[in-house]
Amino acid sequence: MKYLILSFLFISTVFNVKAQPSADSIIGRWMCTQNNFEVEIFRTGNEFKAKIIWFDDSDDKSRPMNERLDIKNSNKAMRSHKILGMEVMHGLFYNAKKEVWEDGKIYDATSGRTWNANVRLEKKDGQLKVRGYWHFQFLGQNLYFYRVL
Repeated sequence: MKYLILSFLFISTVFNVKAQPSADSIIGRWMCTQNNFEVEIFRTGNEFKAKIIWFDDSDDKSRPMNERLDIKNSNKAMRSHKILGMEVMHGLFYNAKKEVWEDGKIYDATSGRTWNANVRLEKKDGQLKVRGYWHFQFLGQNLYFYRVL
């Protein structure tokens, strides 16, 4: 009986460890649930970043995606940079105890504003929950993404 209990505890521990996300679980391509833009999340050292790799440009066909500039950026020097390929999230570090990527910054090219950001993988459906907020997490908004690759 003692061996049965020990075996059960060992198996439970193994399955619990596998159920937890690893730091690299968010690496890859993610589409916003509104299907209007796609980002690629990558790792540089211990920091996680994201860049825009596609967005819906159907609002103005005279300005294709690969020509649109970051005209709303508060930094005038950045206004000549293209939105496509732009790094829109940086400074995320994985906190294994909380199973969250935290202390990041996220940039919104539609407003030219930068927000604090945390990222979490939803256990129920595997979606990526990005929380952008201003100083306090309750003063924020969530974006949800599904994995493309």
